Amino acid sequence: YQFTDPSLYSQATPSVTYYETSPTTVVSMFSGGSSGITVVAGGSSSGVGGAGGVVTSGGAGSYVIQGGYMLGGGNQNFSHNTRASPATVSLFAFTGGTDLTDASDFHPERVSPSVQWLMDNYETAEGVSLPRCTLYCHYLLHCQQTKLEPVNAASFGKLIRSVFMGLRTRRLGTRGNSKYHYYGLRIKSNSPLHRLVEDQQHLAMRQQPFSQKQRIKPVQKVEGLTNGMGLGAGHQQGAGLSDISTQVHQYQQFLDASRSLAEFPDVKDEGKPLPDGLLPQHVHTYQLVYREHCEAILDVMVNLQFPLVETLWKSFWRFSEGQSGDSDTLDLHEDSEKRLPKSVLVLLCKYEPILHWTRECDNLLYQSLVEILIPDVLRPIPSALTQAIRNFAKSLENWLTNAMINIPEEMIVCAGAFAQTLRRYTSLNHLAQAARAVLQNTAQITQMLSDLNRVDFTNVQEQASWVCGCEDGVVQRLEQDFKLTLQQQNSLEQWAVWLDGVVSQVLKPYTGSPAFPKAAKLFLLKWSFYSSVVIRDLTLRSAASFGSFHLIRLLYDEYMYYLIEHRVAEAKGETPISVMGEVHDDETDEDQDMAIPVVVGEESLEPPTKLARTELFNTNNNNTPN
Repeated sequence: YQFTDPSLYSQATPSVTYYETSPTTVVSMFSGGSSGITVVAGGSSSGVGGAGGVVTSGGAGSYVIQGGYMLGGGNQNFSHNTRASPATVSLFAFTGGTDLTDASDFHPERVSPSVQWLMDNYETAEGVSLPRCTLYCHYLLHCQQTKLEPVNAASFGKLIRSVFMGLRTRRLGTRGNSKYHYYGLRIKSNSPLHRLVEDQQHLAMRQQPFSQKQRIKPVQKVEGLTNGMGLGAGHQQGAGLSDISTQVHQYQQFLDASRSLAEFPDVKDEGKPLPDGLLPQHVHTYQLVYREHCEAILDVMVNLQFPLVETLWKSFWRFSEGQSGDSDTLDLHEDSEKRLPKSVLVLLCKYEPILHWTRECDNLLYQSLVEILIPDVLRPIPSALTQAIRNFAKSLENWLTNAMINIPEEMIVCAGAFAQTLRRYTSLNHLAQAARAVLQNTAQITQMLSDLNRVDFTNVQEQASWVCGCEDGVVQRLEQDFKLTLQQQNSLEQWAVWLDGVVSQVLKPYTGSPAFPKAAKLFLLKWSFYSSVVIRDLTLRSAASFGSFHLIRLLYDEYMYYLIEHRVAEAKGETPISVMGEVHDDETDEDQDMAIPVVVGEESLEPPTKLARTELFNTNNNNTPN
């Protein structure tokens, strides 16, 4: 090789910091089409050499990118390249054991977009920090825009550390709400990523040492706000970025981005030994990577990037479009294979303690997502955002099922309860907004009171008591309270307080009792039956306000369901998502007793079993008088 400088590396003087090196001459080690390394020490330069290396540098920093790093492609193993000098930053070479001189194995044109993107948008600095999950979310958006296959969070972390050497990781934030930050990294002042921030004040807070993480605001348009889905696959044009940012901020104000993921419980082995092929460190690694996976999902959901959830699921479960059913390793997820091979992942998912632990973690994750997306079921939500959430709920089970090839189906049962909860809460919110207009209309309220006073509540109570067994005093008190609340023309929120008080009053005798869940469900059935009898009376009388009553009844029934599920979850010490997912497993002895027909004397209230035609004929003959 011919060198233009007798000294390959320039030593930084004591007065120059690590990131500010003195300019030196570029030393090229490329020869024709062969693979090599280009060293840039200081100065400002950018270029691509041969077929095996990429050189990128801006400002006073310097970087060396060796050929062979392919994001999302290639059969790669990890081998760390030694650091040449303080003025040279080297990148990991993902070679799969191949000689670095073989240029045919490297594709620098596939390296350039993501690595160049890092150089263009981030820089090192002292005394600043950037949330690790924020950086990964930026990367996922970049891959979405450029149609690149993203790597998982662990692989991306190695890329970050190889591009920006010397980075430290710190866990910052208050107890219970802390997140990992890259300490010594920030967004460049001229980067378009600044548009992802709500405002400059939040940006300054996030880039101060030991500051609490503020979640980002996405720059890319959320197509779900126009067509019900999440991000589109197309590129965003720079001209509309400002309007898009304003629009996203408008929708994100309805979310509760302050919620963090709860701490996961420990795995309980339940006295069951590990199956063959599993080691204790496999269980520990699975706990770590699954926590990282759940935190990544939480962050992309906060940013309304619904399709990225599918991307994260595919990345974690090692999904590949062309994979065969017997494939255990995937080229696109080499780092994941090193941390936790898919063969081990499949075995872990069949291990019952891990299966139970994953369900608990999923319930915690999904409950957090519900509380982020719909923090208040009665608060008005834009119809476009509601539709985006509903379409996400419609798609998520298929996304997860498709991503989890070779994974037991038991791992996705919680997703069904999550999807159902999102659909129910969005429907409840829609009913609330429709009913709000009725409750604010004085003329309609007056008509409803007039029609309600014509209802024969004595007859209603006689019919309902035969089925419900409700005390007359309780029913009369509810009737009077309902009429008084309606006459006062209370707001929807005041009605919600009244309904919550009714639930508290009825269930108070069962507080702390094992019979609480059963009593709560029975009350829900009685409430629904009683209200249906009232609606029937209004229908038979051709009440002018029947439509308003029908809407109010739908809302109150659904809100009662919402209150009951939360009360039952609180009584059982579980999340509402978990309670709703136990519908088929909640067969207690008391529930079985409820299925036994009520017998009065020797007569059963159950209708007689329908007899076969021949048996019916014989019975009639036997009863015929002689």
